[in-house]
Amino acid sequence: MTRMEMVTDSARDWLQTLVRHWNNFWFAPSQPHTLAAIRIATGAMLLYTHLVLSLDLLAFLGNQAWLDNQTIRDLHIGTIGPRTADLGRSYLWHIQSPLLLWLHHVFAIAAAFALLVGAATRITAPLCWFIQIMYMHRLTGALFGLDQVVTMMLMYLMIAASGSVYSLDAVLRERWQDRLTQSSWHRWLLPPATATATNTVATRLLQLHLCVIYLFGGLWKARGETWWDGSALWFATANLEYQSLDVTWFAARYPRICSMLVHITVFWEVFYIALVWPKLTRPFVLMLAVAVHGGIALFLGMKTFGLIMIVANAIFIPPRITSGIVGRPAAVE
Repeated sequence: MTRMEMVTDSARDWLQTLVRHWNNFWFAPSQPHTLAAIRIATGAMLLYTHLVLSLDLLAFLGNQAWLDNQTIRDLHIGTIGPRTADLGRSYLWHIQSPLLLWLHHVFAIAAAFALLVGAATRITAPLCWFIQIMYMHRLTGALFGLDQVVTMMLMYLMIAASGSVYSLDAVLRERWQDRLTQSSWHRWLLPPATATATNTVATRLLQLHLCVIYLFGGLWKARGETWWDGSALWFATANLEYQSLDVTWFAARYPRICSMLVHITVFWEVFYIALVWPKLTRPFVLMLAVAVHGGIALFLGMKTFGLIMIVANAIFIPPRITSGIVGRPAAVE
């Protein structure tokens, strides 16, 4: 064998190995247990946001809303600010009747509850995502990070069979075993809790999306002086708009510790994209995620946002661990 042939064979083997690892990363079948647990938490948070809107629905969506339909349309079509209508349309712009708004909202609440309990999840997951998009495009100016993260998670949950376990669908599937063997419709609507490639695709997309969020969040922080001089934590805890517990005494008494926490936070966000994948560093990265977002929930008054970000980080927990915690073992892959 000539040297050129050896080089060619080595390059071909390397390329085949690379392709094999790429395919395994994206398409190796995985169990749905972690996605199902995330579906429950996301459905609960979506239901909560819809119930909060119910407290004063017409003030958010009605003709006399804080931002009425015409103002929202102007924002999206470019009359006010840059044009975004091609990406931000909503049928809610055109609903004027309070009765229709309430009927629609009751339907949205029912869909969110169905997602929470895992009822017809193949249908309710994309339905909840679509309705949430319509609300997002209508409620410009009244949105919060919670709404954006919930929308992101719904987008990936609808790809996978996230209702195949820990759900009403799973209960019905066990009761209707005879029908499932005869009807392809029932098998699609009530999929078995088995390892599939779609579960892996949904998991990887959500994982990578989370990595991108942290990367750009960390880079944005690195542009600010307070994140370099370590005073960002002081300004965050002293901001009465968000403060839920007064911990300014800690920042004043232990400035070096606060400065260290600030720099750890920036380092964690910027390098999350690299450190969350290796098994050796992943537990530390996820523990920091719980600490950072738990601190945001407890001390900065953003309980729901902090909680949903902890839930999002759970996507890196292997399904076998999730099934062990919940108590329903996953099948051997």
